[in-house]
Amino acid sequence: MADKSRQKPTILVADDDIEILALVTRHLRRLDATILEASDGEEALKVARREKPDLVVLDVMMPGMSGWEVCRAIREDASLEGTGVIMLTGIGERLNEMTSPLYGADDHLDKPFDFDELDKRVESVLQKKGHR
Repeated sequence: MADKSRQKPTILVADDDIEILALVTRHLRRLDATILEASDGEEALKVARREKPDLVVLDVMMPGMSGWEVCRAIREDASLEGTGVIMLTGIGERLNEMTSPLYGADDHLDKPFDFDELDKRVESVLQKKGHR
């Protein structure tokens, strides 16, 4: 098996708000990573299962499958065992802080967020999962 820590990481960004999806995607491209996009939960899970990303940045509130449901499905899929998950949401800091870990998220960030903070959390989860 190839040493994942030496390869360019793959990050999947899933958000049904096309403006936020575009902003986050454009920003994360600066991190020397391959960026994938999904605009709803079902698509995010499909792409994750097909592409096996190192990290998934998930919006919580999406039509169909919520980000929490996608996170739980990722955690239950043995082929995605090394995939990190960061939840992004505008539902409120306390609720996100309490709920995201229940679904297996590695970290969470509340909207609106600072890109420097997003960078720190992305790097932290990638390192923790052995992808940096």
